[in-house]
Amino acid sequence: MNLWVALIAMGCEWLFGYPQRLVAAIGHPVMWMGWLIDRLEARFNDPERDFATRRRGGMIALGVVLLAVLAASGAITVLLRSLPFGWIGEAVLASALLAHKGLHDAVLRVVAPLRAGDIAAAREAVSHIVGRDTSTLDEAGVARAAIETLAENASDGGIAPLFYLVLFGLPGAALYKAINTADSMIGHRSERYEAFGWAAARLDDLVNFLPARLTAGFLIVMARDKTIAFEAARRDARHHASPNAGWPEAAMAGALGIGLGGPRAYQGRMLDLAPMGRGRRDLGAEDIVRAIGLYKRALFAVWTLLGGASLVWWWLLAS
Repeated sequence: MNLWVALIAMGCEWLFGYPQRLVAAIGHPVMWMGWLIDRLEARFNDPERDFATRRRGGMIALGVVLLAVLAASGAITVLLRSLPFGWIGEAVLASALLAHKGLHDAVLRVVAPLRAGDIAAAREAVSHIVGRDTSTLDEAGVARAAIETLAENASDGGIAPLFYLVLFGLPGAALYKAINTADSMIGHRSERYEAFGWAAARLDDLVNFLPARLTAGFLIVMARDKTIAFEAARRDARHHASPNAGWPEAAMAGALGIGLGGPRAYQGRMLDLAPMGRGRRDLGAEDIVRAIGLYKRALFAVWTLLGGASLVWWWLLAS
């Protein structure tokens, strides 16, 4: 049943996304999770407490968030699956936890201003999808930022929640999004969050281990030169600052014959990150378009695989 839920959820999200009218009216599940994380952080992350106490506070806060998400999503799943064809409703709800179309559209919005030579507008567009400082990026820097976030979020926003949806249904996808949201909010190595966000960061690394490598695999399979894409992932991914993000980034860099990674600024601090891929680094709008094309081919491969697996499962049940 989870296969059918995932197949329909993926199709619904790609066709319709999450309507802005719903965001305005009731918000988004990630916003609700973020609200709870925010309140718990204010309660448990007292800067006057010692490191160990704040780390325990972060573990307690994360546990509360996960229990709340599990209780809500589990109750909804039990209710829906008790109804005739209720699994279709589960798929529609689960589509809100995927971000294939949202990521595609956000990255695509960087292309038009780059093509027009409007670097200020391109920086503004890419600033909505990356955490780095964008105010001084040149054309190549904007393009690299867009492609890097496309590669990383192909896993975090797409393949990973889909993976847990297939395994555990709506509760699995919801729990993944809660962990990923917590990591994005508090899983930073800063004075404020290093202790409190420790559990969120470690758990996020764990749950993304397989999805990141699966994402790299799909990008490699759909690359025109699969050997170079595979070699780039095998060679460069382990040098990334993240134990997981390097896999889709390196695979995409190799598949497109470009170079990603390198120096970037975060909150005024310059970091020199490991290079991903050995191709050219003077990137532009057309390289973003090529990256989006590869991303869409990889998603089509995933959707086709889900469809085939769903048909096999249906045949086995019917026979």
